[in-house]
Amino acid sequence: MELPTGWTAKVPDLDDLPALLRLRAVDKTPFEGSGKVDADAIAGEIAGPASWTRQQSVAIDPDGHVRAWAIAHDRAAGRTLVYLYVDRTIAQAAEVAAGLYAWLAEQARSMAVLRGIAESHLDASPFADDTVQREWLAAAGFTNRRTWLHMSRPVLPDEKVPDLREGVAIRPVETHENGMPVAADLQTVHQTLEESFQDHFNSYRESFPEFVQRLREDPGHRWDHWWLAYVADPEAGTEDGAWLPAGSLVASVLPANAAGVEGTYVEYIGVNRLARGRGVAKGLLYTVIGDAIERGRDRVSLEVDADSPTGADGLYKSMGWVTDYVTESWHKDVTV
Repeated sequence: MELPTGWTAKVPDLDDLPALLRLRAVDKTPFEGSGKVDADAIAGEIAGPASWTRQQSVAIDPDGHVRAWAIAHDRAAGRTLVYLYVDRTIAQAAEVAAGLYAWLAEQARSMAVLRGIAESHLDASPFADDTVQREWLAAAGFTNRRTWLHMSRPVLPDEKVPDLREGVAIRPVETHENGMPVAADLQTVHQTLEESFQDHFNSYRESFPEFVQRLREDPGHRWDHWWLAYVADPEAGTEDGAWLPAGSLVASVLPANAAGVEGTYVEYIGVNRLARGRGVAKGLLYTVIGDAIERGRDRVSLEVDADSPTGADGLYKSMGWVTDYVTESWHKDVTV
């Protein structure tokens, strides 16, 4: 790793947690308006299940202070998510960033080798207004490819949720007596999401084990936040009980805000192409809103591609979601 003279690098451990929390908080505050960071999530990335699919390094200055943190996440075959947090008060910030982005590219190559493939696609997600990070990415050979809206919607205790449209049914995934989900339902969720995102930007085939493992890494993951949607078979009708899988939604718990109230985050919502236009997406969204109301939460948040072919951002706006901040997708391809 090429770092300034006198600097060193190492794999982070839990002793570095306070420094990494500061780096993450300072990085997001100017763009999200808040420096609140989920300590459990960061600890999970350093020394929990989330660390198993990540290669990480921290850069340490000559005085022994952690000044940067680089993460390469083996997201799926041929896709590596990269994150970089640098203390921008130091004079060598750009030099440190260059060295760490080069290191991240090498990690992506190594991941490709382990998977037996010839190339990998690096994907970074800077804030759209972060001119410094965007300059570092451009210098490292990344290209800006997409814009993402991070939206939230308030949830009111007395809010009334509309009924589902006729011919649409939604239920949570079934569970065994011990509370664990039924495998067939989880596989149906995965299948419907894979099908619904086939025509979306940057969609990657993800195996079922990878999908479940990745979602379980999040401290906010809950099995009772998974829902399946069905539509009546137009050739059979509802009377015969012919219901076809049409979509699914996976959510998680957002940590309590300054007021001490938790929120809900929509990790995934997908509707099969053949079922679009039948009220499935709205039904799933109102289902998660209703669930948030019952749990005493005050908001539901999500992320959406600003150029989604389904026009999802328009649906969210019509249902009360507003954009809090914007990020971008910057890409770079590396070969083995």
